[in-house]
Amino acid sequence: MQIDLQKEYKTKIAGQIQKDLGDLNIHEVPKLEKIVVNTGIGKLVNVRKQKTSTQKTDEEIMQDIVDGLGAITGQKPHFIRAKKSIAAFKLREGTVTGLRVTLRKKLMYDFLARLIHIDLPRTRDFRGISEKSVDKGGNLTIGIKESSIFPELSATNVAWSLEVTMVTSTNNRKQSLELFKKLGIPFN
Repeated sequence: MQIDLQKEYKTKIAGQIQKDLGDLNIHEVPKLEKIVVNTGIGKLVNVRKQKTSTQKTDEEIMQDIVDGLGAITGQKPHFIRAKKSIAAFKLREGTVTGLRVTLRKKLMYDFLARLIHIDLPRTRDFRGISEKSVDKGGNLTIGIKESSIFPELSATNVAWSLEVTMVTSTNNRKQSLELFKKLGIPFN
């Protein structure tokens, strides 16, 4: 049974938050604006040394990560390129350093429901998300060390990590914590 988190937010959660936070105007009720999923690939692609014949090439690894991020989010990722060269990091201007996907509306709520109910419980030794992950601006950032928690991905030999940032419409940390708790995000 798939939970329609967007419909549930509009019908139940927004009204509950409005009452809990002291009769806010309906337009002042905090809501999710977007979810940004990003991963850095500089280490995986650019810093590898001593390749063996069984390892994949840099292009194959990059394509695996692009396909994996697309399968997880349902959208094709955007390439993030280096803005300037930094010799100490062996980085050249224009080199791809990361991938980013911005989710909004229906895709955002579908991704969040899958993350809460399917993916996070599959994490090894998962005890919940720290409330310290919510910053002063009211945004929640979750670091995921292994992409293998997502059932959409096939078993590949490349392990990569990613970061999920949930951006809210409020700048108040207390209000955004209330929103995340009502949405069902498992805090410890």
